[in-house]
Amino acid sequence: MSRIFYAIVLIWALTGAAVAHELSALARVLPDESRIVDEGRSGVRVQLGLSQGVPYRVFTLRDPYRMVLDFQEVDWTGLKDADFLQTDRISGVQFGAYVPGWSRMVLDLGAPLAVESADLRIEEATGTAALTLDLKGTDFDTFVASAGAPRQPEWDLPEPSVSAPDQEADGLRPLRVMLDPGHGGIDPGAEVNGLDEKTLMLTFARELREVLLRTGGYEIVLTRTDDHFVSLERRIALAHRAGVDVFISLHADILSEGRAHGAAVYTLSEEASDVASHKLAERHDRGDLISGIDLSGADDQVADVLLDLARQETKPRTDALAAALANGMTQQGGPMNNHPIRTASFSVLKAADIPSVLIELGFLSSPRDWKNINNPEWRLGMAHGIRDGLEVWRQQDVIRRSLIGQ
Repeated sequence: MSRIFYAIVLIWALTGAAVAHELSALARVLPDESRIVDEGRSGVRVQLGLSQGVPYRVFTLRDPYRMVLDFQEVDWTGLKDADFLQTDRISGVQFGAYVPGWSRMVLDLGAPLAVESADLRIEEATGTAALTLDLKGTDFDTFVASAGAPRQPEWDLPEPSVSAPDQEADGLRPLRVMLDPGHGGIDPGAEVNGLDEKTLMLTFARELREVLLRTGGYEIVLTRTDDHFVSLERRIALAHRAGVDVFISLHADILSEGRAHGAAVYTLSEEASDVASHKLAERHDRGDLISGIDLSGADDQVADVLLDLARQETKPRTDALAAALANGMTQQGGPMNNHPIRTASFSVLKAADIPSVLIELGFLSSPRDWKNINNPEWRLGMAHGIRDGLEVWRQQDVIRRSLIGQ
């Protein structure tokens, strides 16, 4: 742990020497001066060229082996992993935005590696910076002993800002809905023809929020409002802290299994309804791994919200929500999947006391769906379909909950 904080203090001291260069809040990566190379028996060298010095930290994670570098803050434009990664001892690299003000790079380690030395140098004449990390092989026990993400609250996203719900004239308070644009930041989700899922779903979440707010009777909270990463666990936590009535996660994935086409609504089940749904849940949960999340205690933390008693009430309400949403989107013309209501073990749906669904707006691996999802008029129709489904479900749920109470 001391190595992590030493790195942060060191980099601030070095950037202080270059204050005359009017450092901005955002450094740019210099692709031509950045590479990861094999140094033979000496290990692996990570070289990162930056337009200026920035604070950073380094730590490792296990299950699987990963090394995480956090920076305040780096624009990665122009860096391509095919050119950057020049050794087989690192099996993959991911980089992008993390939480507001911070960026992250994650190295997938083929075997345990440790930081032998870290050196950041700033060129006096230009203010540019060069970070060099020398990595050496280590044994499993030593790696595990030093692995783990530092616990620093300032690295978390701010709490959602939600006012207390007002009572409407008919006695119904506004329905508080959390919209969850899938992926974000370092985790782009599906990528097809230059477009990525994280951007498309944030756009659709904003459009859907506008439709619901204009309808009236809704309060809308988003798990993210810009291009930043939010872990699956935190998405659930945000829903609880905001006191939402409904949680809707929005996605547009790639799926080769089952030749997937059309929109579908997923609910939580330990047993997936089909092989394709199982594969899809695996892909979604993989986002936490590639973004450098420490999952060593995730099972226990998620288990806190797996309340069997709450599920007895929530499951039929969730099933009814999925049916209403699927019907609403169908009425708007869809197109819907041949099996529009499916189940899978999506971690993001594990809030046991909140009706939670995951909507696949379509599959970017389908040319027809790709064209639809990129069409603002089609997205508006689907937003109206989701709104119509929520309206029907809301009215029916008042009756349903009164019957459950009896």
